[in-house]
Amino acid sequence: MSALLYFPEISSRMTSSHLLSSSPMDLRRLSRASYLFTRRLKSGRRSLHTTRYLQQYVHPPDKSEEASSDRHLHDRLSSVLSKRSLDYELCKQLITVLSPLEFDRLFPEFRSKVNPKTALNFFRLASDSFSFSFSLRSYCLLIGLLLDANLLSPARVTLIRLINGNVPVLPCGDGGLRDSRVAIADAMARLSLCFDEEIRRKMSDLLIEVYCTQFKRDGCYLALDVFPFLANKGMFPSKTTCNILLTSLVRANEFQKCCEAFEVVCKGVFPDVYLFTTAINAFCKGGKVEEALVLFSKMEEAGVAPNVVTYNTVIDGLGMSGRYDEALMFKEKMVERGVEPTLITYSILVKGLTKAKRIGDAYCVLKEMTEKGFPPNVIVYNNLIDSLIEAGNLNKAIEIKDLMVSKGLSLTSSTYNTLIKGYCKSGQVDNAERLLKEMMSIGVTVNQGSFTSVICLLCSHHMFDSALRFVGEMLPRNMSPGGGLLTTLISGLCKHGKHLEAVALWLKFLNKGFFVDMKTSNALLHGLCEAEKLEEAFRIQMEILGRGFVMDRVSYNTLISGCCKKSKLDEAFMLMDEMVKRGLEPDNYTYCILFRGLFNMNKVEEAIQFWGDCKRNGMLPDVYTYSVMIDGCCKAERTEEGQKLFDEMMSNKVQPNTVVYNHLIGAYCRTGRLSIALELREDMRHKGISPNSATYTSLIKGMSIISRVEEAKLLLEEMRVEGLEPNVFHYTALIDGYGKLGQMVKVECILREMHSKNIHPNKITYTVMIGGYARDRNVTEASRLLSEMREKGIVPDSITYKEFIYGYLKQGGVLQAFKGSDEENYAAIIEGWNKLIQ
Repeated sequence: MSALLYFPEISSRMTSSHLLSSSPMDLRRLSRASYLFTRRLKSGRRSLHTTRYLQQYVHPPDKSEEASSDRHLHDRLSSVLSKRSLDYELCKQLITVLSPLEFDRLFPEFRSKVNPKTALNFFRLASDSFSFSFSLRSYCLLIGLLLDANLLSPARVTLIRLINGNVPVLPCGDGGLRDSRVAIADAMARLSLCFDEEIRRKMSDLLIEVYCTQFKRDGCYLALDVFPFLANKGMFPSKTTCNILLTSLVRANEFQKCCEAFEVVCKGVFPDVYLFTTAINAFCKGGKVEEALVLFSKMEEAGVAPNVVTYNTVIDGLGMSGRYDEALMFKEKMVERGVEPTLITYSILVKGLTKAKRIGDAYCVLKEMTEKGFPPNVIVYNNLIDSLIEAGNLNKAIEIKDLMVSKGLSLTSSTYNTLIKGYCKSGQVDNAERLLKEMMSIGVTVNQGSFTSVICLLCSHHMFDSALRFVGEMLPRNMSPGGGLLTTLISGLCKHGKHLEAVALWLKFLNKGFFVDMKTSNALLHGLCEAEKLEEAFRIQMEILGRGFVMDRVSYNTLISGCCKKSKLDEAFMLMDEMVKRGLEPDNYTYCILFRGLFNMNKVEEAIQFWGDCKRNGMLPDVYTYSVMIDGCCKAERTEEGQKLFDEMMSNKVQPNTVVYNHLIGAYCRTGRLSIALELREDMRHKGISPNSATYTSLIKGMSIISRVEEAKLLLEEMRVEGLEPNVFHYTALIDGYGKLGQMVKVECILREMHSKNIHPNKITYTVMIGGYARDRNVTEASRLLSEMREKGIVPDSITYKEFIYGYLKQGGVLQAFKGSDEENYAAIIEGWNKLIQ
């Protein structure tokens, strides 16, 4: 009808009644005219032949002329396609007056006269040079003719081009890609009357085989769509093709679908040993060993003798399900039936038995296979070594490796890599490193897993120089240790002060084109900021942004924390503004870092003001933000402010934790308000929050400050009742309390109790004891403790010396009082005095 739009003089003569009264032949002629004219318009040419054809429609010939014209076209097509070679000029003339529907109608009529090669060339010429769209049925008929002439390769190529959409096809209906492919099977089935049973089978074979082999990823699913459709039409493929389909499904791990397809196969094909074996394999790999055994029995009942592959499949299935005794019995059964085990049979048994840690049985099978003339090869030994290592029996694996070498077999890449895995699993870092070096020196291929396992083990043993050397070996091999291991390596280097090496490694990976995720970059930023290498951290930040990477909230929080540690609060707040501009909202952790930074610089008022600003800007305080604020206020001796925050926290229904309570309890204890501290302890118990070791440390110190040392000592027993063991800090607080009261005998009792519990004094313990003895004017014991302290490698500081000296001065003593003491101790005291003055 599109032709009428371009010929108004024709259109004016064509009324709707004219169209309705047109005969089917007239409508076919109009359809052909429309097709030809539209194609001419698309090609930019206006054919005189097309115009004449349209004019003939307006003045249609009588029916005898129509029949004559149709017969003439039939004869011309038949003549061209029956020749041994293609006449280009005749083809060109035919195509200009031919429509796809006409060809589709006429082609089957003279199919018996067609030369398949000539027809193939005609299809190619018409579609490639003239964009002629043949119908799906015409293509399928061509494929059938090619198969009938044993031209399998051209038929296969034509089918692949048809499936891929590489040839123009006359639309035959709506539907997606899957439906169009099933439509090919439908077209083939509709042509079944045109061919005998053998050709129909060949068409089914070709279609399913092409799907399974040409379309690697989705082919088996497409074939599975087509297979039951063809089966329902009575077009069953050959046994070989059915096995190709089943095998493809097994390779795709579609075990259930394979079993279902096997059931369809059995409706039209009597299964042979290969089909039975493939179906049994599907059952075994799908974990349905019982069904596999049932099918095995049916196979024997049907008179199909299992072969060695069938037996091996069942043995493997039984082994995978842990039924090793039955697997061994099945091996005996195959021998009874006259099927000799092969190297593969024995290999399956050895591998399975070793994995099951039945080493004795595995050795027996190994011995039997040697006696049967199947000396274990490298694969068998490697499987055995791998199984032993998986079972945690590294020593046996090494024995097998030595046996393998004694038999004249060379260690392979797989052997080395498996042994390295074993050394790494058992933590034998030296052996793992040695073996990896040996592999590289003799040119054996090292897999990525071996490199990463050894590097990870080296990092855990802080052997970062060796780890870096192996990373250097990986990069030229285009291998990466992976984001997780790289992060671990960079973190480890930073923790051990190797920041330059960490930065160099990070840059090396980027320059080699490997992907470095933000987790790894953040680990580097964290390491630099922890070491207060802020300038280097900012250089890394510029490198990250310069390479087009996007920093996340963790990156900014790390840099903000680094600035706060260096007391660079202005830069910290500028970073917060920058992250907001980049679309990253600060979280509570960001605010906590800044609150703590302000408190550390004694900017208490600014911290409280910033707290208010954050809340007004939408911050929802949680237990951690409240904890930081309460801690800051308490340490700044603003306990009342801390208490207000605690009350606010409770009114906002934010549940406090032990840490929050400890901040307030510690503050009240330091200021001597022990009753409030004890009330808080009872409050936390009432809320189901258990006091911890730090809680009791604060309470014991608080009681000692106000000389309630005996009550403080009772808290040790209370701790034990609650399952907490007193530590050096609790005992030190008691010693300090008794020392300030001059009760040095009780100090000695506490010290003996500490020794009985294997708790060693620390610097603070020695300092408070020295202070106590100094105040008691016991210069001998104070000097002895000072010497003992230094002998144990605990270096006295100015506070220690201060306690020593001020203890005497407060009691009216003078420096001359030291003249009778040891000269070395006297020199140390004078050194401390000078430090104190400075």
